[in-house]
Amino acid sequence: MYEKDTITALATPLGKGGIGVVRVSGPLVELVAKEMVGELPKSRVAAYRNFLDAQGTVIDQGLVLYFKAPNSFTGEDVLELQGHGGPVVMNLVVARVLELGARLAKPGEFSERAFLNDKMDLSQAEAIADLIDSASSQAAKSALRSLQGEFSKKVNSIIKGLIELRVYVEASIDFPEEEIDFLDNPKIGEDLDTLVEKIDQLIEQAGQGALLREGVSIVLAGRPNAGKSSLMNCLTGQDTSIVTEIAGTTRDVVNELIHLEGVPVRLIDTAGLRKGNNPVEIEGVRRAEKEIALADYVLVVVDLNAHRLDLTAHIDELLATLPKVENYIVALNKADLWQPEHVSEKQVLVSAKTGKGVDDLRALIAEGIGLRVSSEGTFIARARHLDALQRGIQSLVRGQALFGNNTAGELLAEELRSCQQALGEITGEFTSDDLLGTIFASFCIGK
Repeated sequence: MYEKDTITALATPLGKGGIGVVRVSGPLVELVAKEMVGELPKSRVAAYRNFLDAQGTVIDQGLVLYFKAPNSFTGEDVLELQGHGGPVVMNLVVARVLELGARLAKPGEFSERAFLNDKMDLSQAEAIADLIDSASSQAAKSALRSLQGEFSKKVNSIIKGLIELRVYVEASIDFPEEEIDFLDNPKIGEDLDTLVEKIDQLIEQAGQGALLREGVSIVLAGRPNAGKSSLMNCLTGQDTSIVTEIAGTTRDVVNELIHLEGVPVRLIDTAGLRKGNNPVEIEGVRRAEKEIALADYVLVVVDLNAHRLDLTAHIDELLATLPKVENYIVALNKADLWQPEHVSEKQVLVSAKTGKGVDDLRALIAEGIGLRVSSEGTFIARARHLDALQRGIQSLVRGQALFGNNTAGELLAEELRSCQQALGEITGEFTSDDLLGTIFASFCIGK
């Protein structure tokens, strides 16, 4: 146990509910149980008890569960008091536990203790918060896979291979009298190639998991009256944006969250891009350009009917004016009125009026953001996981170059060590206290 104090918190949401759960963890659990419910129940056996205050008056009544260390969520003695879910009665129960020497838990402190007491690694602890915050069923399933250790197993498998390779390489450095010339052993190069391939595959899987967790933002951009707001309503399935025949109706930024194959997608409708003298419209265009620059993806909407004669030139001109055009799709709107003979790879014919081509647009967006429809085997991942994996593979790629150039073994050994340290950050083997504080501070209290 990394601390001697006892913590407590309400483990169910604030407000009224049928059941409220107060969780207690630490060395004072036995004292709290004896004072509040008369005796410490048998481990893992539910008991129906009265919850008593300092004068022996009944505060509430309900189930009591005791989990004896180390066979508990935190690895410490844990007590759960499951009573009626009214805020007043739950506050009285928590107050009584505090009177008996416990303190209020900080956000995520129960999970933090579980991590520090080796009940789970850091990626599993993060998966708890991700499971609670899941915005879709696919995200929930992927978070559960991470919680069950699927992500950690893949990372630890790579680390095991790194350790075996490091042992061999460093042995040739530390014991030259043994005449182990690793530079002449082709297996070293093969092992490096295998490790790079494994991390590369893990980066792809983690990227899918990060999409499920983080989602993407897509900005609809284009000239006034191109049909951006109509297309926005088509994609969201509701009247999110105001639609009129008047050009420049949208002046402010309009947001709506949808799910595309389980991935949360924030659609952002913006003002039409044009130069004007109206201060309100000028501000709307400024905000539109700001959103475009920050977006993960830009959906450029073009009015086909208005640009029959200069379609290619119009699209090129429009793309040239955008603050960010690396990731974009061109939606050729009003295809119910006119269609060109050919469209390019990043273009799709749609009609916001009839709904024609909207499914094709969704598919093109999914392809553009790198989404695989099947989530089988996907685990939840965070931006920091992807960063650690990228740093790890960069170290290995440098190691491959060093090995290929017959460079001194010390340099290769250092790259292998750097890779292991980067991957160790994912599971918490190498993690700073500042990072731990940031991670667990994002958890809800009571978890």
